[in-house]
Amino acid sequence: QVQLVESGGGLVQAGGSLRLSCATSGRTISTYAMGWFRQAPGKEREFVAAISWSGGTTYYADSVKGRFTISRDNAKNTVYLQMNSLKPEDTAVYYCAAKTRGTNYFARETYGYWGPGTQVTVSS
Repeated sequence: QVQLVESGGGLVQAGGSLRLSCATSGRTISTYAMGWFRQAPGKEREFVAAISWSGGTTYYADSVKGRFTISRDNAKNTVYLQMNSLKPEDTAVYYCAAKTRGTNYFARETYGYWGPGTQVTVSS
C-alpha cells in the first residue's frame, strides 16, 4: 500500500509561486511514475503534470506548460510541483497520485493511489 500526503498549498496572489510536495509512507514510490491532478469546484479532476519513475521524462497539461515544473527525489520518497506565475484559474484542490497501470500518463484511471489533496487558491 502506498500512502500519499500533499503539502504546500495555500493562498497566493496572481503572479506568485508555490511549491507542492507529495510525501509517502509505507512502500517506496521510486518504482512508480507519479502525477499531479487538480479539481476546481464544479469541474472534473484534470491532469496537470506527470513524471516517469526515473525522473527522466515529464508531461504537462498545455494550461501549465512553461509555468509549472514537476520533479522527484526518490531518495526522499517525495515528488514536487513548482508552480510559478500562478493565475486565478489555477485555483483548485491539487492531488498527487501514483501510476499503477497502463501507458497513458494523462488519464486519471491509470493512477491507483491518491493523496487527500491540498487547496491552492490564487487571488486576483
